[in-house]
Amino acid sequence: MLNALIIFIKNPELGKAKTRLAATVGDEKALIVYRYLLQHTRDNAEKLDVKRLLFYSKAVDLNDEWPNDLFQKELQHPSPNLGDKMLDAFQRASQEGLEKVMIIGSDCFDLSSKILEQGFEALEKNDAILGKAFDGGYYTIGFNFSQLGEKLDEVLKSLFLNKEWSHENVGQQAEDAFIENKLSYSLLPTLNDVDTEKDLKGELLDLIR
Repeated sequence: MLNALIIFIKNPELGKAKTRLAATVGDEKALIVYRYLLQHTRDNAEKLDVKRLLFYSKAVDLNDEWPNDLFQKELQHPSPNLGDKMLDAFQRASQEGLEKVMIIGSDCFDLSSKILEQGFEALEKNDAILGKAFDGGYYTIGFNFSQLGEKLDEVLKSLFLNKEWSHENVGQQAEDAFIENKLSYSLLPTLNDVDTEKDLKGELLDLIR
């Protein structure tokens, strides 16, 4: 199995999950929402016929709701910088001989397994894919390692090293890097990330009522 989905999650702890959401709904409700987002992410991942690499923020949990036989569990790079963490995860995937690799977090309730499948299909004929979020960031980015070949390391470093995050131009910054590196790429649908109370809708909104 040469396709892989990297999933970044935070260990679900009271007072540590969805802190911007917790600022208005409280720590307990924010944790309930985050656990629901984790379940949604897990369900999507399990529908895909790919290798699943689950990266924990703080500690690997072998006794949680993520089945050990379906998810290869890893620990994120200790750097506080998201770019360092993502670069490390992609490099580890490359060392495993994987060919088409996408990465997601657990904040996008609009994300579906169908959209992820579209991403892997797009990587059949493109160097990269990007799924932007309405807040200016992105919910997924992925690469065709085998097609990039010797350019892979240079491309990954140009995208993830010495970058600032959590600003409204992160998604465009990534697309600009694709263009600068002369990559062929496909854009997936723009979706909504869940960061604050105003991002909650439907089932998620019901959780805090």
